[in-house]
Amino acid sequence: MADIILHHYPTSPFAEKIRLVLGYKQLAWKSVIIPSIMPKPDVLALTGGYRKTPLLQIGADIYCDTALICEVLEHLQPTPALYPVPHRGLARVLAQWADSTLFWAAMGYSLQPRGAAAMFEGAPPEAAKAFVADRGAMTAGMTRLRPADATTAYKSYLRRIATMLEGQDYLLGAAPCVADFAVYHPLWFSRRRVTVMAGILDATPAVLAWMDRMEAIGHGHVDKLTATEAIAISSTTTGPAAQIDTYFQDEHGIPLGSRVTVTAESFGPEPTEGELVAATRTRYTLRRVDERAGLVHVHFPRIGFTLKAAPAA
Repeated sequence: MADIILHHYPTSPFAEKIRLVLGYKQLAWKSVIIPSIMPKPDVLALTGGYRKTPLLQIGADIYCDTALICEVLEHLQPTPALYPVPHRGLARVLAQWADSTLFWAAMGYSLQPRGAAAMFEGAPPEAAKAFVADRGAMTAGMTRLRPADATTAYKSYLRRIATMLEGQDYLLGAAPCVADFAVYHPLWFSRRRVTVMAGILDATPAVLAWMDRMEAIGHGHVDKLTATEAIAISSTTTGPAAQIDTYFQDEHGIPLGSRVTVTAESFGPEPTEGELVAATRTRYTLRRVDERAGLVHVHFPRIGFTLKAAPAA
């Protein structure tokens, strides 16, 4: 099997979600550190437009969004399972809630002025301004919770998470599942990346104990790789290797082979354009060619993304 390559940066909460999943499944992986803000020329060489963190590369196959990345890692290493048989649907729904509603409440709380100041302590003023401008562009058109409202919601969600942990070590039983990794990463950001804001967790000691268990999983076996090396791997791979599901679910009246764009529904509005080569029940796959990365397949989950015919040239 080709190397598993994660493009990420250390303070990204969504990247921490996948780093822990890799550790849980004891998969060896390569780490490519990418910028936290634009420009990201090496990322765009692989994706063609998508620029959120993290992304997973296996040869010339590029997987976007952590929900899809978790599915890919589950396929590569089915045990231990992220989607336990008794709770597969519930685990996915809970993870989706955590990656969206819980995440934005946690960020609204953690990055209010005191937390933001701590995050950029010691950095030059222009670094904070650049980050704010970058995230402003990514959240254009989104409704964001004000700090007071985010704090109220976050406290309620933490109490509900604590209730779920009564009598068991993890959210849905005796072992972690995809829901645990999704719920963990925004709380990790509060606790480990803006420590001045971590006090909100103290009211729920069961959550803190669960976080300790999650953190102990670790990141597994990781080696470093440069972005240039990762792009070279893509360019020298003899075509994308992921099996393309021949099942075609057409919800848009757009046939395979069409030029299309795929765009996140909300956060990160940059479109990716390419040839639609697969549209299954769960994902879209676009074929595109980059002068540096060569022929790549870029994969997106259906949920959270929109598909449109590309504008006429």
